[in-house]
Amino acid sequence: MEPNGYAKVNRLVHKAEARGEGADANRHAVAVDVALFTIQEASLKVLLVKRGAPPFRGAWSLPGGFVQRDESVDEAALRELQEETGIRTVYLEQLYTFGDLDRDPRGRVISVSYYAVVDQERFQLRALLRHGFAEASPKLEERRRAQRTAGAKWFAVHRLPALAFDHRDIVHAALERLRNKVNYTSVAFQLLPKKFTLSELQRAYEVILGQRLDKRNFRKKMLQLGMLRDTKEQRTKGRQRPARLYAFTEARVIKLQEKGIIVPF
Repeated sequence: MEPNGYAKVNRLVHKAEARGEGADANRHAVAVDVALFTIQEASLKVLLVKRGAPPFRGAWSLPGGFVQRDESVDEAALRELQEETGIRTVYLEQLYTFGDLDRDPRGRVISVSYYAVVDQERFQLRALLRHGFAEASPKLEERRRAQRTAGAKWFAVHRLPALAFDHRDIVHAALERLRNKVNYTSVAFQLLPKKFTLSELQRAYEVILGQRLDKRNFRKKMLQLGMLRDTKEQRTKGRQRPARLYAFTEARVIKLQEKGIIVPF
């Protein structure tokens, strides 16, 4: 639902309240917001978009928007992410529902939040221009959507700008969930290329957890758990010794999860 469309709904709600119609007065809108993380320049970053329409015009916010009548909340989250950033085919996991009464100045809006992690090298952000899209489209609907955002950028989670709505709370909740899940799921591997070194894997864990890990203990644990497959390939970087490349073994992680085995760091 577009901002002007929601304004119309909001006017109807106020009219119903004035008439004392309790059922209509409880009407609300449902939105979705997505916290998308990546590792860039040895830092954990979250994707933000600059709002091109009120409220909070010019402020940074998470990608998101209203759920349309003919789609599920999952479909809405994927659609909004694609429309505002150009990112497709990413696995989203539902986080929490945020429903404070005053979270949106336009009226009663309940937000279903999601989070996901991506390897930054595999995804190219759309080159958003003044109205949000790299290409001008003759379609009125796409122009309306484009007006909602004026750019997309990765921000370090520890250096966030002022955010619209309650999106800072959503980012903090998503970060906490991510740090909890890194110990018993394969979420860290989603931040890496298909083939990676043990040093790259350790850095991914360190960036997510926000702490340094002992190199020897980390490698010992990872190799003992059998989650990694030696590709028999090596990567050479400058004058450093060639580093062995590994790949993630998803089937092994599933078995470990079924047994209740986690990776405590």
